[in-house]
Amino acid sequence: MGIIKQFFNNTRKPKGWMGKVMVRSMNQGHAAVSDWGLCHLSASTVSASMIADFGCGGGRNTEELLKRFSSATVTALDYSKVACDKTKQLNRHEVRTGRCKIMQGDVSCLPFEAETFDVITAFETVYFWPGPAKSFREVWRVLKPGGTFLIVNESDGTDPAGEKWTGIIGGMCIFTQVHLRQFLQETGFSRITAYINQNRHWLCILAEKEPSM
Repeated sequence: MGIIKQFFNNTRKPKGWMGKVMVRSMNQGHAAVSDWGLCHLSASTVSASMIADFGCGGGRNTEELLKRFSSATVTALDYSKVACDKTKQLNRHEVRTGRCKIMQGDVSCLPFEAETFDVITAFETVYFWPGPAKSFREVWRVLKPGGTFLIVNESDGTDPAGEKWTGIIGGMCIFTQVHLRQFLQETGFSRITAYINQNRHWLCILAEKEPSM
């Protein structure tokens, strides 16, 4: 594997010194699409007290969630130790105060009780999730009734230029909104809304878990 391909494969699971460089670049490179996606959260989520950021990468989006939801506790999870360490360092003050929890774990087997979180986010990460229907089923399980699952992707699966990354990064799959809707419906989500930035091919999906009757 060439050095360039080796570096970009750290997008999937950052490790070693290349992984440390990658998570720093994630924080900068994904900021614009992440903030665009966050703007689509409804006003009803403002009162959220328990939030999870799955596939937290370098922790920049965890930091943003802590700012936007000032009374919430945010749990960040990633299966990369390098990503968890960076997220912990970036949010060290909130970790010390107990507002932020960092965990290393697998989205296909989440270490949380059912109906734990009000909001769950996934920025630039579902490309690599096992399944992904199996992983979405776990998200549905740990989301409270009436809760929201936010997916934000830099590629909506319709831009041929984006497909070059699947040949560079092992295990990467770029999904269209149709694919993601299907996976989400299979796992129990029924209220699904998609937003697309046509110029940049960005994709944001909001999936809600039905409230209890």
